[in-house]
Formats: sequence, C-alpha cells, structure tokens
Amino acid sequence: MGVSFTKMHGLGNDFIILDGRTTPLSLSSATLISRLCDRRTGIGCDQLVTLSTPTRDGADVLVRFFNPDGSEAGACGNASRCVAALLGGNPTLQTQNGLLPTSQENGLVSVLMGKPHLDWQAIPLAHNCDTAHLPLHDGAACSMGNPHLTLFRSIEDAALLGPELETDPLFPERANIGFAEILSPTHIRLRVWERGAGLTLACGSGACAAVVNAARRGLVERTCRVTMECGSLTITWKDDGSVLMTGPTQTVFTGTLDESWLAQEQTATP
Repeated sequence: MGVSFTKMHGLGNDFIILDGRTTPLSLSSATLISRLCDRRTGIGCDQLVTLSTPTRDGADVLVRFFNPDGSEAGACGNASRCVAALLGGNPTLQTQNGLLPTSQENGLVSVLMGKPHLDWQAIPLAHNCDTAHLPLHDGAACSMGNPHLTLFRSIEDAALLGPELETDPLFPERANIGFAEILSPTHIRLRVWERGAGLTLACGSGACAAVVNAARRGLVERTCRVTMECGSLTITWKDDGSVLMTGPTQTVFTGTLDESWLAQEQTATP
C-alpha cells in the first residue's frame, strides 16, 4: 500500500500532513521532501508536516515541520492549527518549540505558541545588538521557535528584499523576513518571505512575530488583526508573555502516494 496524506491550508499557507503514528515514515532524504513539496511533480505545499507518537508527558502527538528545501523548521503556526483541526478536540502538540496547547470554537482554531525569545542569543543573532532596533533596515527580531525579522515598510518589498535578508550574516540560522504595514493600533498588513520556502500567502509564526515586534515599539496594542493575502489571523500577546493565534483552517483533499513513485523518490540521490 502507498502512504496516505491530507492536504490542508490556513489562509492559503498549505501543507501536506503525513500521519506516521501507526505506520512509521522514512523521510531521511531532503530530496524526497523537496519533491513531495514540488507543485508540478509532487503534491505541492509550503511545508511538509509529519505526525508521530509523542515522547513527552502531556502531549497528544509529536509534530515536525519541513521546508520545501528539505530543511526542518522549529515552528509553524498555521500548520499547528491545521493539525489540531485534523485531529479534532483540543490536542496538545509536541514540537521543537515545546508543548503547544490548542482549542477550537465556532470554526476557528487557536494555538498557544509559547513565549517569544527576545534575547539576541536565543533568536539567534550573530552578535549582541538591540533586537527591537536592529542595525539592518531598523528592523526588529524575535524567535517564535524560528527566527523572525520584522521590517516596518511596504509589503511590496518582500519579493525584492526577502531573499537577500533571509541569508544575511546577522542570522546564522537564516531568518523569516516579515514586511509589516501598520494600518491602525489593532490592525497590521503583513507579507512574509519564509526561510526555506520563499513567499507564502500566510505565515502564522510571522504574524505572531509582527505583533510582538510592533508592540515592543509601541506601534500597536497587544491584540491585533493581522491581514495577509487570503485572510486574517487574530494575534494576542498575553500578559503572561505567551502568544495566542486564532484563525480558520481548511481540508482540501486526501490521497495516497503511489508506491512506485515513492520507491523511485526514496532511491533518488540529492
């Protein structure tokens, strides 16, 4: 038999979800991951997500996120919401960024993304500097389990500056680059160049980072609507320091990877 998958998206940020809790998955090849994510020769997605048996008490499922270039991401907010919607109920997700509680109400899915890391070493940056006012386009940086740079400028600059800034020497692990336009104290317009994925229609952790970084500068309140190309998320930077993200999800289709295609891809060399 082939490998079953579910295709989902959150505001156009789309994912392949593979459930390996009953049948272990072998995804050791970055080439295989890249070809699964390819929109012409594979299924196509912004990130590949795998589910497996958790290893920590209190978790319902272990979730891993992979970029189209085969690299692993530490966090993905929209994918976390999609996993919660797929599993149903209020599962707690085990991720590289810790345990993420989720909840669902009125067709919307929320995930508690944990506390942002604001110290330069935790983001990480290459050297000590003020993370609220970086010496790089006067941006602000934080980590939501993955490094984010937020620039307060036109979202039209994303395609031009994103590729260059993703690999800037200031970010030894590369970075997600958010372009945020402040529309009001409670409304941000955002576009994100994602590390290892390029421009995406939405980025959940990028939306969290944008609100955190804007609030640190006094540009917005701690609860904001973040509008991206296909809709909006509500982000709240809570008084206890954690960040709550709420928004819609959608299952697109389910299917099965053909055994012959999978076998061919598993034997391919990078």
